Order: sequence, then structure tokens, then C-alpha cells
Amino acid sequence: MKRYGILDNITGPADLRGLSYDSLNVLCASLREFIVDSVSRTGGHLASNLGVVELAVALEREFDSSRDRIIYDVGHQSYVHKILTGRRDRFATLRQYGGLSGFMKPEESPADPCVTGHASDSVSVALGMAHARTLKNQKYHVVAVIGDGALTGGMAYEALSNAGTSGEPLLVVLNDNNMAIAQNVGGLSRHLAHLRVSPRYLRAKARIKGRLGAVPGGKAVTRAISRMKARLKRLLLPTSLFEQMGFIYLGPVDGHDLKSVCELLALAKKIKKPVLLHVMTQKGRGYVPSEREPEKYHGVTQFDPVTGAFAAEKKTDFSACFGRELCALAERDARLCAITAAMPSGTGLTRFAERFPARFYDVGIAEEHAVAMAAGMAAQGLVPVVALYSTFLQRAYDQIVHDVAIERLHVVFCVDRAGIVGADGATHNGVLDVAFLRSVPGMKIFCPSNFAELRSMMTAAIYHEAGPAAIRYPRGGEGAFRTNTAGKPLVCVREAAGHDVTLLTHGTMVDEALAAAEQLEQKHLRVQVYKVNEISAALDAAWDAHRDALCGWCVVIEDNVQSGSLGEWVAGRRADRTSLLNTGDRFLPHGSVDEVRRLCGLDADAIAAYVWKNHRGKEQDIG
Repeated sequence: MKRYGILDNITGPADLRGLSYDSLNVLCASLREFIVDSVSRTGGHLASNLGVVELAVALEREFDSSRDRIIYDVGHQSYVHKILTGRRDRFATLRQYGGLSGFMKPEESPADPCVTGHASDSVSVALGMAHARTLKNQKYHVVAVIGDGALTGGMAYEALSNAGTSGEPLLVVLNDNNMAIAQNVGGLSRHLAHLRVSPRYLRAKARIKGRLGAVPGGKAVTRAISRMKARLKRLLLPTSLFEQMGFIYLGPVDGHDLKSVCELLALAKKIKKPVLLHVMTQKGRGYVPSEREPEKYHGVTQFDPVTGAFAAEKKTDFSACFGRELCALAERDARLCAITAAMPSGTGLTRFAERFPARFYDVGIAEEHAVAMAAGMAAQGLVPVVALYSTFLQRAYDQIVHDVAIERLHVVFCVDRAGIVGADGATHNGVLDVAFLRSVPGMKIFCPSNFAELRSMMTAAIYHEAGPAAIRYPRGGEGAFRTNTAGKPLVCVREAAGHDVTLLTHGTMVDEALAAAEQLEQKHLRVQVYKVNEISAALDAAWDAHRDALCGWCVVIEDNVQSGSLGEWVAGRRADRTSLLNTGDRFLPHGSVDEVRRLCGLDADAIAAYVWKNHRGKEQDIG
């Protein structure tokens, strides 16, 4: 078993407080080595965790995470926190089924104050905890660690505005890994930060203000000095926004200067007001490949820790197919625009951004704004295509309804990572979009099962629809079913004369349904498979056209929740027996897609076993 030096002797945060700064810096190097080695085997978020090592060590040293509440916004950068709070020995299970989550999770440790996974909510949650502390007359510190990326989300500013005027002692740590600060400005700002909050300075300030107020014209002099000081601060320091919100601003400080970060954290703890500490860090710090390409090493699969080479080449997936097809369509249509929310690479839009920069809009972590902006574009004759992960589109539900659907505007939503996503777990599985999109009047939902259908459905959504349309597709690539059945809301993809049961599904779940049907045929059970391509008002007429063929027992198979599902729609239109197989009304754990499907009974083996066991009351297990 590999040894990691000083890290091997750390059993908890208390061990950090007895170490010198030199020893703590050695520990930081050991932590980086451990993270690279571990993530190279399991996959996970690499660059972001390497960038916050010193900051995380400083937070664990200066605060007591067993009592104090430290919230990492998003939580994908909480690996050091997990390692130092007793979970190092479980890191081989990171993001594996039954293992450690890649985000904060209270079920794992009392050191995790809340579930995390989505961006921009940490300050809101932290303020709520601070209010609870005050109302219950308890004593603990509350810290929100938010990155400059998450700070692009509007919710963060709503929270900062409220927190700054709340009077609650609260620390917001701004982890800034994007903006360069000259050394002299940084040094001056740290010096001024110490002066502004030191007891000697505050006492002197009060004494001078009192004396000036007692002499004729003294108040005018005090106001003039205050205005001059404010102008000087605005000139030299990026403090005005946060200070206008009511925060005491500290920093910026070099986030890899452990001693300086610890000193400012210790200082912030003593201030009984809202404080914002601005920390400058380098994403991917300490590992050359991730320093060079931090975006590439943000979320990684298995890789060689020595060379940085990934174990397997990335295969073509739905996101890449979407990006290529959108580029092809945009070549011929100048009205087409692409919008995403801080996910150009993940949604397959990198090539579009390079080829059509004037028609590409990355709005940051601001899904609500993305959809409302798309509505404005559509109202003026453009054709906006909004590419968002299913789990993030949840944030923009109000804008879908209010800004798009009520006006029947033609906005196309390309819903990436729909269905079971896997290793990122409950916060990232896209199992709610069918339910919330079905609830929107006038919305048509396209469900491609392969790349050919995706391309056809993109053309249909963009050119043959007048109102809002969504195309939902999963993470990863296509399966064995490659026939292009687009253009028909409902289609039979496997016939069985005198069938015993119908399997009805949509999207890539058709592969599991077809494989289950093949297994059941070996048991002499006649199974037909139907696929829904469009969940919309058009499905009513299509269903009526196939009503005779769809009589008998029907099993509806979906990788989404039951409430609001297609299965509920089917059950409401049939007098015959209908069974629903879906993810259930629950949040799913992390694990591989195959493992989570098995857990939900949605893989081919489980579907076949269910049908065999329940057909005509038989109780045999499939063999």
C-alpha cells in the first residue's frame, strides 16, 4: 500500500492544529498526490479539488467542521474536506455504487452540513443556518465557500444582498480561480484589510471621529475623509460591490499562501458581522496536465497519473452528435443561435462556439436568464436552441412557463443528460424532465433512441414546430437499436402476432425493452415492443390509431419518475391492465448507469424477470 508521508498520520482536523506551517505545506503536497492517485482510478472532479487544497486545509484548521457549518458551493471541490474528516480510507469507492459521493452528503459524515451538487445556493443555505443559530441561541460559525463560476448565478447575488444586511455573523469565502491580481495590489490590499479590522484601527477610528465631532465643522471634515477613503478604496480594491451589500471585505489573498489564508480566516472569525474573504487560487494546482488544461481535467474518467493520458478515448455520444448537427444546420440558417449555461463542452457546443462565435451565448450558471433571453430572441424572429443538462433545466421551469410557453414562442430545448446519469448521483440524474415538461401546455417532447433519430428530431423541432419543443437524450452513446423511426409519434419496433404482452417505452430504454423481449421469446412468450417518439398532443391521435394493436397487458418502461410520467398518461387511456416500470418516486443513489438501472429494475434481465413472473399469475423466476 502506497504511503503518503505526513498525511498518513492525520486522523482528523484536530491533528492540523498542532502542525507548523512548513508541515502543513508538506501535507498539502501529500494531499495533492493522494487526490491525483485516487481520482486516476475512480474518476471524478480533479482540477477543482487540486486548486483548493490550501484553502480547505486552512478551513479545517481554523474552524471545527464537526460543529461549525462549512458549505462548499456545488460540493465538487470538497475532496480535501472529506479526506480530512475521516473518509480517506473510503476514497477507493468514490462515486461508486454504495461508496462515497462526489459531493457533500450528511449521510456520510456530520462534517457535511447539507447535500450539495448544484451551484449558487451556498450563501442562501448558510444564511438560513446562521438565522437558526441566532434563534436557537447556539454558538457555531457558518462558512460558505463559493467559486467565481458559481457567483455567475443570480441566486448567489440575491443571497449576498440579503446576507449583507442581515447582521448575522457569516463568512463567505470567494474562491476566485479566474481573475489575475498583480502582486503589489494584492499585498497592499492584505495590508489594508488587516488595518481596517484590527482593534487598534477601529479604536483609533472611533476616537478621531468622536473628537472631530466635538469641534465646529468636525462632522464635515469626517464626511470628507470618509468620501476620500471610499474613493481610494474603489480605485485600489475590488471591494465596492460587496461592501455596498453590507459585507466587510477581506483580501484578495493568495489562496496557496497557507499562512496568510489561516491568518485572515482567524481574523474573520472574530468579526461579528457578515464578512467576505476573497481568495485567489489556481485550478489544477500541483499537477502539470491539469494546470495546462484545467477544463479538460475538471471532471475526468480513469487516467494515467504519470502522463495524464486517459485510459479510454472518448466515444461519440449524443452531446457530440447534437453539436455537429447544430453546426450543419447553422451553416444554412443564420437565424439559429445556441445558448448554454457554463456547459459549452459538456453539451457539445464547443465546435459551434468556434465556428459561430457571434451566435453562441454562454451565460454562466444562470439557467433562468438563459431561457428568458431565448424567449426574447424568439420574439424577435431568431431560432434559439437552449442546451442544458436535464437536472439544471429544473431551475428554469418558471421561465419556460412564463416567458416561453404562455406566448407560444419557438424555443428549442435540447435536454442533455436526461434519464439515469450515474456516478454524480441524486443531484444530477435527469429523471424529472418528462414530468415537469409534460405539465407545460403546448410543449412537445421528442425522445430520440439513436443518433439518426436525434438528427431528424432536431430538424423537426427547429423547422416544423411553432411553439416550444424539447429534445431529451441521455449521457453516453447509442445502443443496438439504430433504425430511424422519427416522424411517427408512436411506432411498433418489434411485432409479435397474437402477442401476450406489449412493452412500451421511449428513448434509449428501447434497447433494454428489445433485449428483454428476446429473452422472453426463449420462454415462448410473445412480446411486441412499441416506442414513443413524441410526447405531445399528437400522441392522442397516434394512440387511437394503434388502439387495437395495443390491447392486452402493457408494461410501460421509463428511466424517469412515475409522477407525471408517460406511463401515467397510458394508464389513464386504457381499460386493459397496465403496469409501470420506472425509477419510482425517489431520488437515486450514485453508481454506474448499469448499476442504477438494475437497482430500479430497468435493465433487460429485470424487465424480463418481471414480465415472466407476473404474466398470467406465474411465479417462476426467469432462468
